[in-house]
Amino acid sequence: MPVRRERPRPLLPLGIAAFVSVIAGLLLTLAFPGLSWWPMVFVAVPLALITLIGRSVWGSLLVGFLFGAAFFLVNVLFTARYLGPVPWLALSFLEAAMTGIASIAITLAYRWTPRVLKSRASRLSLLPALVAALWTMREQWLGSWPYGGFPWGRIGVTQAGGPLAHLASWVGMSGLSFLIVLVCAAAIEYFRAKRFRYVKTAIPTLAVVAILILMPQFPTTPAGSLRVGAVQGNGPAGYFDKRSPDAVLNAQLAATAPLFGEKLDVLLWPEGGVDSDPTRNGATAATLDALASRIGAPMIVSAVTQRGSQYFNSSLLWKTGADNPVQTYDKRHPVPFGEYVPDRWFYNALAPDLIGLIQRGYTPGTKPPVFDVDGVGVGLAICFDVIYDDVIWDGADDGAQVYMFQTNNADFRGTDENLQQLAFAQMRAMETGRSVVNISTVGTSQIIAPDGSEIAGLKADTAGHLLADVPLRTGLTPAVIAGPWIKGALGWGSLLALVACGVVVTVRGRRVKKTPTP
Repeated sequence: MPVRRERPRPLLPLGIAAFVSVIAGLLLTLAFPGLSWWPMVFVAVPLALITLIGRSVWGSLLVGFLFGAAFFLVNVLFTARYLGPVPWLALSFLEAAMTGIASIAITLAYRWTPRVLKSRASRLSLLPALVAALWTMREQWLGSWPYGGFPWGRIGVTQAGGPLAHLASWVGMSGLSFLIVLVCAAAIEYFRAKRFRYVKTAIPTLAVVAILILMPQFPTTPAGSLRVGAVQGNGPAGYFDKRSPDAVLNAQLAATAPLFGEKLDVLLWPEGGVDSDPTRNGATAATLDALASRIGAPMIVSAVTQRGSQYFNSSLLWKTGADNPVQTYDKRHPVPFGEYVPDRWFYNALAPDLIGLIQRGYTPGTKPPVFDVDGVGVGLAICFDVIYDDVIWDGADDGAQVYMFQTNNADFRGTDENLQQLAFAQMRAMETGRSVVNISTVGTSQIIAPDGSEIAGLKADTAGHLLADVPLRTGLTPAVIAGPWIKGALGWGSLLALVACGVVVTVRGRRVKKTPTP
C-alpha cells in the first residue's frame, strides 16, 4: 500500500498567490513612514502568510521573493535619489531573494508542525508561534548579512506611531515583530479551524491581543534633566552638493548663533556638521574652541577623522580649555557601498563608475557608544547606527541616561528616508526608556521623550535649533537586559524547532514505509 503524501493543500493557486504576495508587499510599505498607516501591517502580514501555506519549496521561494521585491522596491526607493537605479535595484532584489529563501522555512513550518503536534490547541498556539519566530528570524538574517546586514524594514518599526510601540521596552524590536506576526498567524489558524462556535478556539489569539493592549511601557527611573541645544544647519552636506570649504561648518555656526547667551548643559551638532578634520586642522579646532567658550558648555560634534591611514566617521566631545577632543566615538556600522566598498575588486568590475565615486572607506569603530558629559552618560549612534540593536543596548549597559543621535540625511532630500530613520529613533526611546535627541544636518530633527512623544522638532530643509530640558533616566528595561537572548531564542530557536519537526516527520515517514502491509 503506497504511503499517502501528507502536504496541506495550498490555500491559493500559485498564480493568485503570486499576485496576493505582491499586494501584501505593497500594503506593508503603507505601514512605514511617511504614510505610517500602522494598521496595514495587520492586513499585509496575513496576506503574505496565506500565500505560503501548502506551497512547494519552489512555490514558496517565488511568492516570498515577490513579496520581498514589492516591499523593498518601494521601501528603499530613497537609495536611488542621487546614485540612480543600480544601487536601488541591487539592494532591493538582494533583500527580496533573501526574503524568498527564508520564506521556505515558513512554508515548511506550515507543512511539518501539524504532523508533529496534531492537537487543535497546538495548531492554534504553537504553529503560529513558530511561524512568527521564523518571520522574525528572517528579519534578523536580513539585518546581519551580508556585510553587516540591513535591518531597515522590521515589522516592529511600523508601530512607532501606533499603540503597540511601548511593548518594545519589554521585548525589543525583534520581540515586537514576533508578537505582531504571532497575532496575525494565530488569527489565520483560528479561521482555518472553522470552529467559530467554540470560544475556546480563539483563546490563544485573544490572550496575545490582550497582552499587546494592556501591558504598559516598562518604567525607568527619573534622574533629573539636561538642558540641550541641538542645531540643524541645513548646509550643503550632500555627497553631490556643490560647496566651498567649510560651508557646512559655517551653516552650523550661523544656526547656532541664536543660542549665544542661553544656558546650556551641552550643544549637539549632527553627523558631518564639521566638514574638515579638527584633529588635524588647526583652524577648525580653533573655531570649535572659540565656540565652546562662547557657548559655555561641552559640545558633541561630528567629523571624518584620520588616524594613520584609516578614516573614521566620528563623534567628538569638545570642551573649553581641554586637550580636545576629550572623547571620541567612531561609527560602528559604516554603510556598505556608501561609506566603504567591501570586496572592491569585484564590484568595481561590475559598476566601475559608481564604485569609483567612493574613494575613501571608513573603518568600523570599536569604542563604547557613550560619552561622559559632566557626569551624565550620553548614549551615541551615528546615522544608520540607530538601526543596529547592539549599539543601542551597549549604550544603555554602559550608563547612558539619554541618547543623542547624529545623522546626515542630505543625500536623501525629498524622500521619506529621514522619517523612517526618525521612526527608529522613536522606537529606541521607548525600547530603552530614555529620551532621544535626534539631530540631522538637513532634517527631520526631533527631541523625543522616553514615552516616544515629541518634546521639540524641526522640519526638513530648515535651518534652526532646538532647546529643551531633556529628561534623564536610569535603570535598564527588559528589552536591554534580555534583548540578545530574545533574538537568539527567536532566531536560532525557531530554526532548531523547525529542524526538529523535520526530523520527526522524516523518521515517522520511514517507519510507515517499513511497516509491512497486512
